[in-house]
Amino acid sequence: MFIGRETELQFLEDKYKASGGQLVVVYGRRRVGKTETLRKFCQDKEYIFYACTESPDEQQLKAFSERILQKNTNAAKYIKQFSDWNQAFSSLGDIPTNRKLVLVIDEFPYMVKGNQSIPSILQALWDEKLNKANVMIILCGSAMSFIEKEILAEKNPLYGRTTGILKMKEMDFYDAVKFFPNYTYNDKITAYAILGGIPHYLKQFSDKASLDENIVRNILTPGSILYSEVEFLMRQELRETAVYNTIITAVALGNTKLNDIYQKTQIEKSKLSSYLKNLIDLGIIQREFPVTDGTKEQANVQRGLYQVTDKFFRFWYAFVFPTLSELEAGDARGILEYVIQPELEQYTSRIFEDVCLQYLRRKNKANELPFHFVKIGRWWNKTNEIDIVAVDRQNKKYILAECKYKNSKLTLNDYTRLKEKFNTADTTYFYWLFSKNGFTDELKQEAPENTFLVSAQQLWD
Repeated sequence: MFIGRETELQFLEDKYKASGGQLVVVYGRRRVGKTETLRKFCQDKEYIFYACTESPDEQQLKAFSERILQKNTNAAKYIKQFSDWNQAFSSLGDIPTNRKLVLVIDEFPYMVKGNQSIPSILQALWDEKLNKANVMIILCGSAMSFIEKEILAEKNPLYGRTTGILKMKEMDFYDAVKFFPNYTYNDKITAYAILGGIPHYLKQFSDKASLDENIVRNILTPGSILYSEVEFLMRQELRETAVYNTIITAVALGNTKLNDIYQKTQIEKSKLSSYLKNLIDLGIIQREFPVTDGTKEQANVQRGLYQVTDKFFRFWYAFVFPTLSELEAGDARGILEYVIQPELEQYTSRIFEDVCLQYLRRKNKANELPFHFVKIGRWWNKTNEIDIVAVDRQNKKYILAECKYKNSKLTLNDYTRLKEKFNTADTTYFYWLFSKNGFTDELKQEAPENTFLVSAQQLWD
């Protein structure tokens, strides 16, 4: 069953319905669901889907020719393989069809690595005739830095030729939890905190089993897909994996400032910054600033906090990587009971903030908030921290939100402390309190009209 991706599918449909030729680049990290989304898009269309392999150019051309010739009945009468890539791509305009033809080239970087002239060949043919043909070419890839630097960047042959660029990211919370319709509200939040919004990871869990059982079977047991997933991806994308393991582990364990990461890893700061940038490019880590910071503040290399944004990477480096020796010895249930379970609620609390932020974004898009905000994120200074702050364009209206994922109820004191953390003259404030387990009667009775109380269950309302 295909879940979510309505926005991405609508983007592709709009390009398909546009007049003239279309050249679209779709890219994103591995496992994010690019191929499945493209196959879903192609279902009711005249299409050719070619998946590139890491193979010599001649072999790639032979395989590509076979896929094209299956559609090009005229050419297939006379040849079994195109003589070169120019002839192969040129033949797209000769394929008999009454509808727009869709050509998907999956893992396009493999094709280019085998023959670096392919972007130039495509560019020349696009300028000559394909841009006017009834064809939609989709170039798809997982090597994000390659796509951005070798395909989309200025001075490269295809620069300026694309009619659409779609960078696919992980699913949001609301789509991700559709994989677990039978879980409780809190179990859905915890499952999302562990797996994030990567469809391939979400499919490994079954809501017919408990979360604990899923963790043991599908993450902590050697041989399971998620047990070795992180190591596999790291080897695919990066060299010096031992160095990156050290950095990500440090950040996952709460060392979020550049100097703290340096102290923990003892990696030279100039090299450390380069390593961190590579991890940011891959979407594994992000550098976060207080939402009120401007461009000048963000230019300061000492400002900002580093966070592991890939949720499953965060879970794996926090709980799996440090215990690999015992897991290899078969102590999965012991690691669950004595390492993960005591920390899981605290671990989930940080992701709960992200879930609440997504809730506010949905309300904002639907114009269901007291005002329309243009910025939202965390905020902190030297003495205080607020889980979520949202602000309007004039910096005159603010939402301040506190998110508590714990068994006790939020109290009137929690509201009072939130008010005291941030106060600016000539500003209108609205307060949102999110709680896993609800609110005290006193808070419900005393909270003013500009304060909104949202329980975990109400996140779906």
